Amino acid sequence: MRQLIVSTFLTLDGVMQAPGGPEEDDSGGFAYGGWSVNSWDDLMGELKSEEFNVPFDLLLGRRTYEIFAGFWPNHPEEAYAKPLNDATKYVASRSRPSLDWGPAVLIEGDAAEGVAALKEGDGPELQVHGSGNLAQTLIRHGLIDEYRLWVFPLVIGSGKRLFSDGASPAALKLVDSKVSTTGVVIGTYEPAGEIVTGSFVD
Repeated sequence: MRQLIVSTFLTLDGVMQAPGGPEEDDSGGFAYGGWSVNSWDDLMGELKSEEFNVPFDLLLGRRTYEIFAGFWPNHPEEAYAKPLNDATKYVASRSRPSLDWGPAVLIEGDAAEGVAALKEGDGPELQVHGSGNLAQTLIRHGLIDEYRLWVFPLVIGSGKRLFSDGASPAALKLVDSKVSTTGVVIGTYEPAGEIVTGSFVD
């Protein structure tokens, strides 16, 4: 079975919208696009290089695919361009987008069913970057094997969140953590079953 990994940048209040620039996603009047850029340091660059230095395929929502397709093929000199351009991109979409940035495969029909079938096949790990709506679908259906969450020391107050209202309650286990020189907390988590409650009162 293929591992499915969600790798995303978050603010302290859980916003994941447009971390890389104002042009990424200004829907809903979002005015803080590019909020992650000034926090980058050498450790973060090294960790991203490690992430893209293993065999992987991409699993993306349509909007993130189009954002990536508008940048990476046109910037082959960038550090991560070759592995991203070479990876197979599986795109979940209710429409039929033009998949010019290849190799690319459209996941048609129900996204959760399509991804579940994809996981059952052979191949390298599946990495999800951005793709908030798709990630929420995967969370609801218990399809994620690992979360790589980079939490930036910022509070934005509004915007698209990874764990939105209606997210399925679940426990996570921290399996690795690092902190950048700029205060970004980089945690790797695995699903750990149901939430176990208790009380400090005997």
